[in-house]
Amino acid sequence: MLTCLHTISIIILKKLTMHNQNSILVQFGKNVSKLRKNQDLSQEQLAHKSGLHRTHIWMIERAERNITLLNIDKLAKGLEISIDELFRF
Repeated sequence: MLTCLHTISIIILKKLTMHNQNSILVQFGKNVSKLRKNQDLSQEQLAHKSGLHRTHIWMIERAERNITLLNIDKLAKGLEISIDELFRF
C-alpha cells in the first residue's frame, strides 16, 4: 500500500512539473501570436522575416515546441522587437 501511494505521489509531482514547464510554453506561444497579429503578419510572413520555418512558428504558438535562445533572437528580430518583449506576458 505504501509503495502504491509513493508511486502515485511521484506521478502527481511529475505532472505538476510538466504543467509548470508547459505553462511557460503556452504563455510564450500566446505572446508570440499576439505580437505577430498586432503587426498584421501571417505565420508564413513571420517565418520569412525571422528565418524560421512556418511550421516552427505554428508549433511555438501552440506550445508544441520548446524554442532555443538562438531562435528567440530570430523571432525578436523578425518581429522587430527586443527579446525581453517576447517575455512580457
